Amino acid sequence: MNGNSSGQANGTAITHKSKSSLAGLLVLLGGAIALILSLAASIAYGAAEITIPTVWEAVVHFNPEIASHQIIQELRIPRALGGALVGAFLAVSGAVMQGLTRNPLASPSIMGVTDGAAFALVLTLAFFPAATMMGLTFASFAGAGLGVVIVFMIGAFSTGGLTPVKLALAGVAVGSMLSAISSAVALHFQVAKNMGFWYAGGLTSVSWTSVQILAAAGLAGLLLAMFISRSITILSLGEEVSKGLGQNTFLVKSIGVIVVLLLTGAAVSIAGAVGFIGLVIPHIARFIIGSDYRWIIPGSAVLGALLLVLSDIAARMVNAPFETPVGAITAIIGVPFFLYLARGERRGL
Repeated sequence: MNGNSSGQANGTAITHKSKSSLAGLLVLLGGAIALILSLAASIAYGAAEITIPTVWEAVVHFNPEIASHQIIQELRIPRALGGALVGAFLAVSGAVMQGLTRNPLASPSIMGVTDGAAFALVLTLAFFPAATMMGLTFASFAGAGLGVVIVFMIGAFSTGGLTPVKLALAGVAVGSMLSAISSAVALHFQVAKNMGFWYAGGLTSVSWTSVQILAAAGLAGLLLAMFISRSITILSLGEEVSKGLGQNTFLVKSIGVIVVLLLTGAAVSIAGAVGFIGLVIPHIARFIIGSDYRWIIPGSAVLGALLLVLSDIAARMVNAPFETPVGAITAIIGVPFFLYLARGERRGL
């Protein structure tokens, strides 16, 4: 009986794993095709209507003397690529956060990344008003790192160590503190209007330099995320289960925090506070793929990129020829989803 039960359990596990792999492959393939099509639409659509053949011509046979080619190469392509990278990074950060904290309502913002970036940005605008866009970007990234370090240290050095609950509580507390200080400084130095554009989120200022910054930070962050993906799958089953299997949970959490810093820090430094992608997309990926983070992480990256590119297209269409902040579009999608999840969690309690 024991042998039969063991064989059945192994067979079920293998079947589940194969289904998860198949679903993951379908998500990656289908998502990649949809993403390519949405990128083409994003490059073609804007204040100046450009046809797809013109887009292709500008990519393969660029002519700097043609205005439409200049628009495509210098504005549209970096914006589309930047949007895809930002969406992918926020989604992967959300997946990692939910896996580490075992909290389905977790998102990158609870690590203090967004509020830390806003804090550094408002200080830079207040005391260094002549700072360039590159300077603002690096200040924002440094602030994101500061927020993560403070949250991590509070959680790690508290009694009982770095538990998921303490990590979340420390993130909320630090984020609230930094947000309050940022608001006070912004009002005192009259830079609240500039910060308003950042909080709304958008891709209007994305350039090739921005794409290079995103690519550099993202490569390291995504590689680290995939490196700990199997460990996150085990950790998501519970702290005791993970330790019982000999896993160094502190190391996994530390690397996970670095992943969130790199990916979310780069994303918010370029696009501002674009919300809800890190909350919504990991849930969709888990629903389709299953619980294996080796597939959830790349699946979330593709779906997150697709969502933000489509949201950016919608942001240009809602009130054309003016642009709606892309953060407002993602909020329209994310708020009902968040309320649905919160209602489900309350029922679970």
